Amino acid sequence: MEYELQNYMEIVVKEKLEELLEHEEDLCKCDHCKKDIMAIALNDLPPKYIVTSKGEVYSKINSLMVQFTTDVTGAIIKAMGKVKNFPRH
Repeated sequence: MEYELQNYMEIVVKEKLEELLEHEEDLCKCDHCKKDIMAIALNDLPPKYIVTSKGEVYSKINSLMVQFTTDVTGAIIKAMGKVKNFPRH
């Protein structure tokens, strides 16, 4: 069985970002801006590394997402404001 080391917080931020972008009309949604938002948010959040087999990763995401939603949402909204005011593309 192959195991993966994964920063769980990166997965949560990516999923939550996509959800939040659906409600943002005046923010660029290009790949560069999305990655800038993710990088800024992840730098404000503690890493949460997990070791799982490939199939387990997504089952763990759903069970742990509730624990981090508030902190992740706040970090993403803050990052979105920075990228909105100073896009780098």
